[in-house]
Amino acid sequence: MSNLAASLLRIAFQRAGLAVVACAAVLAVCACQGKPERPACAAGQVCLEYGNSSEPSTLDPQTSQLVDEAVVIGDLMMGLTTDAPDGSAVPGMATSWETSPDGLVWTFHLREARWSDGAPVTAGDFVYAYRRILDPATAATYAYLVAVLKNGQAVNAGKAAPETLGARALDARTLQLTLEHPVPYLPQLAKHQSFFPVPRHVVQRWGEGWTQPGRYVSNGAYRLVSWRLGDYLRVEKNPRFWDAAQVCVDRIDYYPTTDSVAAERRVARGELDLNTSFQSNRIGRLKATLGGYVRTHSTLATVYLIFNTADFAPFKDVRVRRALSLAVDREFITGKLMRAGQIPAYAFVPPGIASYAPVAPPPWAALPFASRQAEARRLLAAAGYGPGRPLKFEIKAANSPDTQLIGQALQADWKLVGAEASLLQNEGQIAFAAYTARDFQAAPISWYADYDDPLTFLALFKSDTGAQNYGDYRNPAYDALLAAADREPDVGRRAKILGRAEQMMLDDATIAPVYYVVNRALVSPRITGWVDNATHTHRARWLCVKGR
Repeated sequence: MSNLAASLLRIAFQRAGLAVVACAAVLAVCACQGKPERPACAAGQVCLEYGNSSEPSTLDPQTSQLVDEAVVIGDLMMGLTTDAPDGSAVPGMATSWETSPDGLVWTFHLREARWSDGAPVTAGDFVYAYRRILDPATAATYAYLVAVLKNGQAVNAGKAAPETLGARALDARTLQLTLEHPVPYLPQLAKHQSFFPVPRHVVQRWGEGWTQPGRYVSNGAYRLVSWRLGDYLRVEKNPRFWDAAQVCVDRIDYYPTTDSVAAERRVARGELDLNTSFQSNRIGRLKATLGGYVRTHSTLATVYLIFNTADFAPFKDVRVRRALSLAVDREFITGKLMRAGQIPAYAFVPPGIASYAPVAPPPWAALPFASRQAEARRLLAAAGYGPGRPLKFEIKAANSPDTQLIGQALQADWKLVGAEASLLQNEGQIAFAAYTARDFQAAPISWYADYDDPLTFLALFKSDTGAQNYGDYRNPAYDALLAAADREPDVGRRAKILGRAEQMMLDDATIAPVYYVVNRALVSPRITGWVDNATHTHRARWLCVKGR
């Protein structure tokens, strides 16, 4: 048997071991499940029991950063635009808008609407929210999105007064936004929670405590009723919502379902009407047992590895980062571990994003995997690592069955090229807090598009992005390309500039793309109004439950 054949055989056994470990874990979980009861629903009402992956850490639109938080906040709050059933941007608080010829001034006309406490929603609430998110004291992760407003970066850096921000209330129902550069995708951006208004009269009274039940005031289809940490978060239809007559569901309980297999069984028993995800490699079993519930759809999202280039010395060497990327067997991870249609990723921006052509895969992507491993060993040796001095580091991952499988696969792949990685899993909130604080060495993470434009991916790596540039990539040439793209009005030329920027970032190996995500959900056939879409956005105001 050749050395190559022996290596391949070892890989096969290691990977078979992964599957056995995963199955054993699943069986252990299933054996311990209790049987929670479905809460009673008042006669004549429609209630929705909603599995939502993880516990929100906040319901404040200006400080949230996680997808599962956005699910709830997007049902409580509404921005200038909002999500249609298919995920596209449609009028929300704004009924119409116009743009100046140079694309820099947008004037939004607001509908007559009220907060859930009866106070009017005004243009001033939007101005207050935008000044608040850019206030350095808020320390908002998503401040960089709102920094497209004139003087936004200066305000966020504490170098300009909030009053200089390009957001003005011309009157109670007319909002004027002045931008630093043309942003043709602003209607897409405006439906993101960072652009939501907040009730100034409530926030000024309660400060950070305004998001507690009994204080929370919303302008969307629902209002917050109660929040039992670790159990459920309950909302009820907001009778003051401008379109309340068209909202079917009267009450929603959102459950943190970190244990996806337990959630799957709760859906099967009718305790949950839906769950926003399921364990990817169980798709075959689920199609056989819950076929009418399984929903999958390609999405604008990428799973990738981030390397802490600021605080972990080995990852300052580009040869080390390239070696680790070369050694990842993306085809095995997608085809054998995930198995739900995920596509191996060799670039960061996913296919299907608007006004963009995907970056070509690197030449090494076509090489046999053994050749890629050999090149990875060579690069590690050139960086000073080998049998006598193996590269050692930690993978810090959010706690989920999928990330556990990915982490174990990475460990096996990297061990074969002489790198020893330990795996540490934390609850999602703890893991992301660690990424923000740069308390990690390497991590698998997913990024879902905040809006349908390649900049939602590429802006993560700007030097001034802040917390979400987790690996602290800093390249003035990259920043200059993104700035040039901002100034380019021609869509085709802009796409080429952004393509050059992405290629530069990939050549620097600041990240290692792994695969393009497939949305996965379990949805009862009794639910109507659920439309599979590329952003995996499903506002509850469009949903109903037949027979309830």
